[in-house]
Amino acid sequence: MNFVEEMKKKAKSYGNSIVLPEGTEERTVQAAAKIANEKIAAKVILLGKKEEVEAVAKSKNVNLNGIEIINPEASEWKKDFDNEYYELRKAKGMTPEQASEGMKDALKFGAMMVRMGKADSMVSGALSATADLLRAGLTIIKTAPGTKTASSCFVMDTHDKQWGHEGLMIFSDCAVVPNPTSDQLSDIAVSAAKSCKDLLGCEPVVSMMSFSSKGSGGKIEDVLTVQEGVKMAHEKAPELLLDGELQADASLIPSVTDKKAPGSPIRGKVNTLIFPDLNAGNIGYKLVQRLAHADAYGPVLQGFAKPISDLSRGCSVDDIVVTCAITLVQAGSKK
Repeated sequence: MNFVEEMKKKAKSYGNSIVLPEGTEERTVQAAAKIANEKIAAKVILLGKKEEVEAVAKSKNVNLNGIEIINPEASEWKKDFDNEYYELRKAKGMTPEQASEGMKDALKFGAMMVRMGKADSMVSGALSATADLLRAGLTIIKTAPGTKTASSCFVMDTHDKQWGHEGLMIFSDCAVVPNPTSDQLSDIAVSAAKSCKDLLGCEPVVSMMSFSSKGSGGKIEDVLTVQEGVKMAHEKAPELLLDGELQADASLIPSVTDKKAPGSPIRGKVNTLIFPDLNAGNIGYKLVQRLAHADAYGPVLQGFAKPISDLSRGCSVDDIVVTCAITLVQAGSKK
């Protein structure tokens, strides 16, 4: 069974719900119907005015059976959501009137549904910018206990079982944090390890990477940042099998590990790679995707208290379905 089928199977078994705020976006409506028909989610919720959602469905010949449509402005939850949003943001100067206006926004309303337990997960981004989704997530859902950093990972399917877990690896962070501090790197490593466990179904083995291995790059800031990040990750998750700072070949090739990091506990086992910054992470995953013909699934957001995911604005219907399945699996793992 390939990764996508495995995610769909797991999502079905967890029986979680998902809210899609972009309820009048045609690809989203088509994806919602697929998710409902395949029973990937126990409940699929589209946000928007019912007549507008139905008009889009009719134009694409989509059956909305089994899909719930909620208009944020007319919802029975609106007043409670307004109050909760005000309580969250009043210290920042938000007024009750501003909170009420904010909750008319489908993205914020969807995030509040997740916060308040009205939905288990949320996926957006076919129309909205990543920054808007992150802002809604950070201000309403917040980060998970023990972390201050929201980040991302890609699931890389190399189709070569010599790498990672059955050819699958986690690459992080490749989409969110441009220049992480040591503290942020440690948060990213711990979050990526959880993503590995949730999505790949195996125990994480983490390498925090650099152009330097065990101090070979000297005492320059970039190396020291990763070294301190390794130390902090060990403090935050002492049970985690993690090593660094390591070059990519020292992370992946046992004979090189023996030369550059003799005795490393992660020798020959690595399934999760942590990049030192967004330049390296974004370039790295795209090189592997194109040169090794790997499949890249993501970016999958991580580090939030409850699961939300972003989409590329160029996504296909199938892309949305897969992202929803992954996010539903993340929701299942949180119960």
